[in-house]
Amino acid sequence: MKQSLIVKGLHASHQKIPVLHGVDLTIEPGRVTVIVGPNGCGKSTLLRCMARLHKPVLGSVHLGGEDLWRLRPQQAARRLAMLPQTPQAPEGITVGGLVRYGRHPHQGLLQQWSAADEQAVRAALQATDVLQLADRRLDQLSGGQRQRCWLAMVLAQETPLLLLDEPTSMLDLGHQVDVLNRVQALAAAGRGVVIVLHDLVAAARYADTLVAMRDGRVLATGTPRQIVTPALVRQLYDLEVDVLAAPGDGAPVVVPASARRANRRLTIV
Repeated sequence: MKQSLIVKGLHASHQKIPVLHGVDLTIEPGRVTVIVGPNGCGKSTLLRCMARLHKPVLGSVHLGGEDLWRLRPQQAARRLAMLPQTPQAPEGITVGGLVRYGRHPHQGLLQQWSAADEQAVRAALQATDVLQLADRRLDQLSGGQRQRCWLAMVLAQETPLLLLDEPTSMLDLGHQVDVLNRVQALAAAGRGVVIVLHDLVAAARYADTLVAMRDGRVLATGTPRQIVTPALVRQLYDLEVDVLAAPGDGAPVVVPASARRANRRLTIV
């Protein structure tokens, strides 16, 4: 079921220190929404508020017209799945065992493991190309393989919305592209996907909607071609850049300015 997630007037704090300041955001199904911004700007806190892992001080998060914070945990877990930046797995767990965890929201006292659960797990393993690794231990795999296994786990949850916090961190370029291509395919199949990324070039390449944040506020929202400009990058990162069009599709490519040009700006009084 396709559902929009709507964030309104969201304020959040860490140990009484304000982190988010009145964030408004709409996440559409069938699109990849990428949140970018400097370290400490509130990207992960915003994602955690959407995932019911961090209670906001003010504001609301609605999915399909329902207030997520008023739902029971199991109800919410059937509507959205989150992959944190540094997920932890039990020692010695197999890939198949990990992916089965994604079916926990669908279990209960009167509903035990079923053929539908088994089918969902197999479909998730196939979608991420790790079916052949199902009997392998997770800790025996490469970083790229492990990340695909974690992605399979959240896919097995069968939710209309996926929240991914830095899913490509610590991956080499080839594995980054592989993971982001798979995420893009999930959105094309109808799921809403929200990703936090540090890599602005990758964000501009894969985002349908780009959300630029700084100091707990959204500075700009739109397609990468609409909003990725030297002025926005300077506002986000205090960095002088050129924005070029990629060969083929014209996606914005952010290139740091030459040292001479950047130094000239720094010396202006």
